[in-house]
Amino acid sequence: MTISEIAARAGRASTQMAAATAEQKNRGLQAIRKALQEHAQAIIAANQEDLAQAEKDRLAKPLLKRLKFDQGKIDSVCEGVRSLIAIEDPVGKTLSALELDEGLELYKVTCPIGVIGVIFESRPDALVQISTLCLKSGNAVLLKGGSEAAKTNRILADVISKAAATAGLPDGWLGLLQTRADVAEMLKLDKYIDLIIPRGSNAFVKHIMNNTSIPVLGHADGICHVYIDAEADTDMAVKITVDSKCQYVAVCNAAETLLVHEQIAAGFLPRVKQALEAKNVEIRGCEKTRAIIDVKEAAEKDWKTEYLDYILSVRVVKNLDAAIEHINTYGSKHTDAIVTQNKDTAMAFMNLVDAADVFWNCSTRFSDGFRFGLGAEVGISTNKIHARGPVGLEGLLIYKWRMVGKGHIVADFSDTSGRKFTHIKLNKDWIG
Repeated sequence: MTISEIAARAGRASTQMAAATAEQKNRGLQAIRKALQEHAQAIIAANQEDLAQAEKDRLAKPLLKRLKFDQGKIDSVCEGVRSLIAIEDPVGKTLSALELDEGLELYKVTCPIGVIGVIFESRPDALVQISTLCLKSGNAVLLKGGSEAAKTNRILADVISKAAATAGLPDGWLGLLQTRADVAEMLKLDKYIDLIIPRGSNAFVKHIMNNTSIPVLGHADGICHVYIDAEADTDMAVKITVDSKCQYVAVCNAAETLLVHEQIAAGFLPRVKQALEAKNVEIRGCEKTRAIIDVKEAAEKDWKTEYLDYILSVRVVKNLDAAIEHINTYGSKHTDAIVTQNKDTAMAFMNLVDAADVFWNCSTRFSDGFRFGLGAEVGISTNKIHARGPVGLEGLLIYKWRMVGKGHIVADFSDTSGRKFTHIKLNKDWIG
């Protein structure tokens, strides 16, 4: 089957998915959750083959970490599916209701986008998260994972498709693409695909954005910052810094740069250095940082680098304004955090930093769809469009305007008729 045929089939399936009931979708999700556990050993075996080949091919360590899909990962994605089942059906919700005239009512109602094309690298767990989010939101999905995870992705797609079919969901709602050539063809299929979500490196995401007319939702970089204010609790600051950098380094919400107010730097930097080096983190510092602690010199490129590794750049800044200026200059508009006991300072930071997620006294690693209660995530968006930050169910929905009348015609509202629109807000839901 050609890519065009797979996409056309997904398009046909998407109309049925949009009409699927909440009960039917949840039955499908429950069947998927059960099937993933039942086929765990086969899935792990396939992943072991992918890992062995990736090691032979000398895949980068951060990508190897993302590729691993063991029992712990299976349990984690199954927990994500369980939480997704518990979420109220997002389709068919009334966003607004308006009376235009007596008996003429206008509703703004949520609906699926249609066919979502998702291109991702090296993370089999992303396939499970994305497909189940699309199912819950009533969308069809075309998935293209990295070639390094080919065997794992194939068995996961088969298990999920077959399980969903037992709940009566349509064939073809999930399509798996196999090759790099498939991606190039996919980007041309604006007739069938409504939204592209790329997940991967800076260069990868920019390539997708520059080579398709299909709307793209995503982010190119994850250059996240932690700013330690002069009025920070230093114990808290050390803990948050270490978690933001080290809890899992190979992800886009891990901190890459630490900014420290000059008034607190002399006491704080030796403490955080000890804590970070205990986790094998290499620190690269500015001139002021290196005057306080013995670390490697940070170059201009370090402020622009998403390491995805045990490396952290550190800069001592004069004040809050300097921290904000640095973040807005070098950041990727992903996630930035401030540690401070001063509420006014925190509010200024959160108002002035241009990012999808701004946190106060907590780790950047909380920037995640599952942790946000979104039922996992299909991706992260730094765009200023309908979805921003971790994209869960709401980001996979759009809306329809639905109007119900009783023989109303526009001619009755002409200038000569004298009939006027009432435009009264209604406190009622769509009748469907």
